[in-house]
Amino acid sequence: MATDWLDLSAPPALPGLFARAAVRRGTRGKALPELGVRCQVSVDPGHLARYRAVCGFSDKGLLPATYPHILAFPLQMRLLTDPRFPFPLLGLVHLENRIRVFRALGGLGPFTVSVQLGDLQPHEKGVTFSLITRLEDQLGLVWEGDSRILFRGLRLPDQPEPRTTVDTLPLNHLDQWYASGDIGRRYARVAGDYNPIHLSAISARLFGFPRAIAHGLWNKARSLAALEIHLPAAGYELEVRFQKPVLLPGEVTLLASAAAPEGQLVLRGKGDTPHMAGSWRPLV
Repeated sequence: MATDWLDLSAPPALPGLFARAAVRRGTRGKALPELGVRCQVSVDPGHLARYRAVCGFSDKGLLPATYPHILAFPLQMRLLTDPRFPFPLLGLVHLENRIRVFRALGGLGPFTVSVQLGDLQPHEKGVTFSLITRLEDQLGLVWEGDSRILFRGLRLPDQPEPRTTVDTLPLNHLDQWYASGDIGRRYARVAGDYNPIHLSAISARLFGFPRAIAHGLWNKARSLAALEIHLPAAGYELEVRFQKPVLLPGEVTLLASAAAPEGQLVLRGKGDTPHMAGSWRPLV
């Protein structure tokens, strides 16, 4: 079945989408619609500078490899709050994230950003699906992201596939940083993601967290900023699995294997708490 594309003239405003998400309740089906949203966007240099600052990226003349997620966030919200999307947005959990950088992320656009749904699969805690994001310029596909998301309110009859294991490479201390108590609010101002679990201890407690937690994509972006010396400008993919949340404020340590075409990373907190694990490799 062909994707039903919603073509927008501009990225949608977020306040109305957050309001729509807040009142949405219940499951409206057991299958994902063949639905997508796309729009032309350009990068605002001031916004890009603020994103680099909050995530620790230096200005090397290219977009940070995680920045397309920020360009796509309003479109992702539009898709996930569409009446045809079967699951309520509140309660979805971002489990894994993979990016593929096909060509160097140069220039400020215009780019075409598209988001669509796919690959609904059983999971031991419910079901998972992919939110696929693509960034294209006049020459074609530049970047692709796959956010793997858990919804606990549905069960499928099939059994989940077992997770494959890989041999662990030797890891060395690469960087360490302090995630301040306000980093959730600072990141929200540039990312647009004002999920209450990230903003304050008071709002986070409403959802069962003792304190606010850092955005998973901030953890990934901050780690990639430290990993820039390990990665080429293009021709690679990097995936991470989000584990225990980073409670704010808190200190974390990034460990990584030696600089090489393939490698692994882990982000750990106090008492060796596992927060994130991942790997990178060349694109085939």
